[in-house]
Amino acid sequence: MFPTVKTGRKRRFYSQTPAIESTDVLPEGGHARRRFVLGASSALALTAMPFPRNLLAAAAPTDTKTISGNVFDLDIDYKQVNFTGRPRVATTVNQGLPGPTLRWKEGERVTLRVTNRLPHLSSIHWHGAILPEDMDGVPGVSFAGIPAGETFEYQFDVVQNGTYWYHSHSGFQEQTGLYGAIIIDPKEPDPVLYDREYVVMLSDWTDEEPENLYAKLKKASHYYNFNERTAGDLWQDVKEKGVVQAWKDRAMWNRMRMSQTDLADVTGYTYTFLMNGVTPDEGWTGIFQPGEKVRLRFINAAAMTLFDVRIPGLKMTVVSADGQNIQPVSVDEFRIAVAETYDVIVEPVEEAAFTVFAQASDRSGYARGTLTSDPDLEAAVPAMDPRPLLGHEDMGMGADHGGHDMAEMDDMAVDHSQHVMDEQPMDHSQHVMNEQPMDHSQHMMNEPQIDHSQHGGADRAIDHSQHGTTSSLGKAGFGSNFGAGNEIYHRESEFGPGVDMRADSPQNGLHDPGLGLRDHDRLYGRRVLTYADLRNLYPTIDRREPSREIQLHLTGNMNRYMWSINGIPFADAQPLELEFGERVRVVLVNDTMMAHPIHLHGMWSELETGDPDYMPRKHTIIVQPGSTVSYLVTADAMGRWAYHCHLLYHMPGMMREVRVSRGGQS
Repeated sequence: MFPTVKTGRKRRFYSQTPAIESTDVLPEGGHARRRFVLGASSALALTAMPFPRNLLAAAAPTDTKTISGNVFDLDIDYKQVNFTGRPRVATTVNQGLPGPTLRWKEGERVTLRVTNRLPHLSSIHWHGAILPEDMDGVPGVSFAGIPAGETFEYQFDVVQNGTYWYHSHSGFQEQTGLYGAIIIDPKEPDPVLYDREYVVMLSDWTDEEPENLYAKLKKASHYYNFNERTAGDLWQDVKEKGVVQAWKDRAMWNRMRMSQTDLADVTGYTYTFLMNGVTPDEGWTGIFQPGEKVRLRFINAAAMTLFDVRIPGLKMTVVSADGQNIQPVSVDEFRIAVAETYDVIVEPVEEAAFTVFAQASDRSGYARGTLTSDPDLEAAVPAMDPRPLLGHEDMGMGADHGGHDMAEMDDMAVDHSQHVMDEQPMDHSQHVMNEQPMDHSQHMMNEPQIDHSQHGGADRAIDHSQHGTTSSLGKAGFGSNFGAGNEIYHRESEFGPGVDMRADSPQNGLHDPGLGLRDHDRLYGRRVLTYADLRNLYPTIDRREPSREIQLHLTGNMNRYMWSINGIPFADAQPLELEFGERVRVVLVNDTMMAHPIHLHGMWSELETGDPDYMPRKHTIIVQPGSTVSYLVTADAMGRWAYHCHLLYHMPGMMREVRVSRGGQS
C-alpha cells in the first residue's frame, strides 16, 4: 500500500454520504437491505443526514450538484473557468463543470426542460438511455437541435437503471464542458449492496478552442505527439533485436509514414485531465468510514482520452458495465474508453487514504483523486507506467510477425479511389451537427409499446449473409470472436486515399485489455479487466440466432486525419438499414492503429463472449487497434439513430445513420 500523509490543510473537495449496508450481489428477485444513498460530486461538500433519499432530496438546497425528481430545469450557458492559471470560457449546464448529476427512478416519467442560452444551436444526448427517437438529442438525425434562446422539453419513460451520462451532440461543445452524470435507481431492490457511493467522472480539458485543435490535427496529425522515437531508442532496439531486425522495423515504420508512438491524437501537451472537474494538482476527495463498502461509478466523459484506472492498495470488484449489472469481477485495473461507464465496489478496512489514479493510455498525464477516512490524509500518487509502443499485432498482422520484412506494406498509400465508384453515395451533409433537419418525430407514432431492454443495432446496406447460410454464421454468443461466421475481407471502398492501412489478420479483441496493459499481471501482479470477463447478471433476453451478419471496417488515413467506416466518410454514406425486430450480428474490424469506442444510439449491443446465456449488454464498445469484435443486436427501436466512434474529432467521418423500419418504411 502506498503511504498516507497528513496534508496539513483541510481538503476543499470532498463529499460524504450516510452509512448504509453491505454490498454483495443478490440473485434476481433477491431482496437488498434498505439503503440511504446520496450521489455526490466533486466541488460540493455535503454532510449526510440519517433519512431516506426522497426526503433528503426534498430538503437539499437547490444549488446542489445532485438533482432528483421527475422534472428538471437545465440551462446551457457559458461560464468562466480556470484550470491552468489562465481564465477560459466553458460550456456548462446550470453553471457546473461537470453539470449536475441527474437522479432518476426506473419506471417513472421524467421531464427535462433544457434552455439554450448560447448564441448558437445546442443539444443534450442522454447517453445509454433507451428512449424514443425524437428524445435522443442528436441534431440532424433525431431532432433539429435547440436554437439559441429557446427551450426544448425532453420527456420519456425511464425503462432501465444504472450509471449513465449526458453530453452535447452539437459541434465540439462536449470538449468545452457540456456533460454530466445520470444515476437511475432501480425499481426493484438493487442487487448490488453498498454503504456509500460516488460518481467519478473523468474528462479532458484544453485551453485551446476545439475548432483550432481540430484544424491542427487536419494539418499535422502528429501535432500533439512529443514522444517520437529517438536515436537512443534505435540503439536500444539494436541491443534487443540485433542490427538487421531493428533496422528492418524502423524502415517499415518509415515506409508506412506511421509512428510506434501514435497512441493518442491529443495528449497531455494540451490536455489537463480532470476527475469530477478537479485538476490533478488539487485532487478530488471522497470520504469513507473503515469497513464500509463504497460504490464508485466511473464515467469517461472525455473528448479523446482513454484512461487506465487503478486504486493502489485496494481491489476493485466490477459490478456494472455501461449501466448493466454484471457478475462481479475482481480486478486491480481496468481501461475505460470514452463514453463507457463502470461501477466498482471497494472495501477499505482501515483508516487510511488511497489514490484513485486514472492515467491516460498514452501516459501523457493523469487524473487523480483520494479516497480517505480523514480529509487531512492524502495518499502518495504512483508513477505512471512506461509509455507503450505499437507493434505488428496492432496493425492487424497477427502476433507472430515480428520478423517480417514488411515490404509488402509499401502499397498502402496507393490511390485506389476509383474503386469506390460502385458505391452510391448520398448527400447527407444535412446530418452534420448544428443543421436543421426534417422533423421525424412522427416515425414513432402509432408504434406498439415494446420492451426496449434488449436493444441493439445493425446495417442492411452491408449485408454479408449471402456469403453463407444462416447456420454458417455460428451460434449466438460466439460469432467471429470465436472464429465463426464469415471471414474478414476488405471492400473496394477501402482502397482509396482516405485509407492508409488495412488489417488482414485482425486479432480477437475480446481478451485484449489494451495496448500498455497486456503484461501487467506478469510485470506488476495487477489483474486487468477484459471484455472476456464480462457476464450479464441476468439471462440473455433475446435467445434467437442471428439471421445475418454485418461487417463494418473502421478506417482512416492518419496522416491526412481522415476517418470513415468502410472507407466512406459520413457525408458520403448511405444510412444503415435494419428491419424492425430482426436479430443480427455486427462484426467490427479495426483497420487502424488507434482504439475506437463505437456507440450505437437507442439500442443495446450484446457482446459475444462465448456464453450465450449471459451476454453482457453495452452501449459503447471499444475496438482495439488491428482487432475485431462481434456482438448481437435486436432492432427493436423504430426510427433514425446515430452510430459512431465516440472520439470527438473522429466523429465527423466515422459515423453512420441507422434506420430501423418495417419493410423499408420508416
